[in-house]
Amino acid sequence: MTGPPAAQAAGGPRQRPGPKSGRPEGKTVGRHELAHHPRFAEISPELGVLDEQAAGLALARDPAAFELLAAMTTATDERLRAAAISLSSRIVLDRARAGRDSMRGISRLRPARGAADGDLDIDASIDGVSAARIEARPVVHDDLTTMHWARPRTAFAVVVDRSGSMNGPRLAAAATVAAACALRSPQEHAVLSFAATVDVIRPLVSDITPAAVAERLLRLRGHGVTRLADALQAAGGQLAQARARRRVVILLSDCRSTDDDDTVETARSLPELIILAPADDHEQAAHLAHLSGARWDTITHPLDAGAALDRLLGRSGEPDPEFR
Repeated sequence: MTGPPAAQAAGGPRQRPGPKSGRPEGKTVGRHELAHHPRFAEISPELGVLDEQAAGLALARDPAAFELLAAMTTATDERLRAAAISLSSRIVLDRARAGRDSMRGISRLRPARGAADGDLDIDASIDGVSAARIEARPVVHDDLTTMHWARPRTAFAVVVDRSGSMNGPRLAAAATVAAACALRSPQEHAVLSFAATVDVIRPLVSDITPAAVAERLLRLRGHGVTRLADALQAAGGQLAQARARRRVVILLSDCRSTDDDDTVETARSLPELIILAPADDHEQAAHLAHLSGARWDTITHPLDAGAALDRLLGRSGEPDPEFR
């Protein structure tokens, strides 16, 4: 992890962030630019073609090739762009599932005897129903076993910067984190994106699948200003509905807010804030973390985002049985 740079003391003069350096809205990446990567020709030998077998071999030999695949999700070539989004989302979800065994605290279905609600477990209820028949009495709740989701220990709100500095690899990192949160807390995780406005991609409680969320994140185009306070406030609003005791906002951004707003005060008001920033543009993120008390880390490779999240979640200042 890259250590935080020296941050200004709270109350010092405010540094005005530099302008966003991303592409204008709707601009895409042509084959000539993508061809600067040495593996592009083998992965996309001709217009509109993505060779998944070649991509798999390239990733096996050089994990950094995923950054090329992520960049291809913004390709001008529509067929290539669609194929890259589809393959990238599958890789992100497979990577998240591969780390599932190490994720403690994932919500699970648990049996409950005598409960008045839940989904009936027929096999587990056979003995109770048989006993009622032998005793010539009606079947009651105590004879039945139902399945319930255990109360989640943690609820997440993933907040993704889609302003001008966001590119394919950064959006792929966001999709990786969203997938990791979906596996950690299937019932209570929200995903939001923001620039000048805030969009809710997945409300806290929803049947939208992780695959659909990943694809939508990969289809975002970086453009516009960064109204960070509004996004954090919206994330806090999503978490206000959660049943979980622990509520975490996860912000993926360089935190270069382009408005004079109350970002620090809003960040301080959240129950828990984690910031994941690009390794090559993290100074403002470190500064916000310093002022707000958030924990932060940098992301060098998109697929490493889930591991960075796990490290930060495990460093909570509050003891939590989920992470013992």
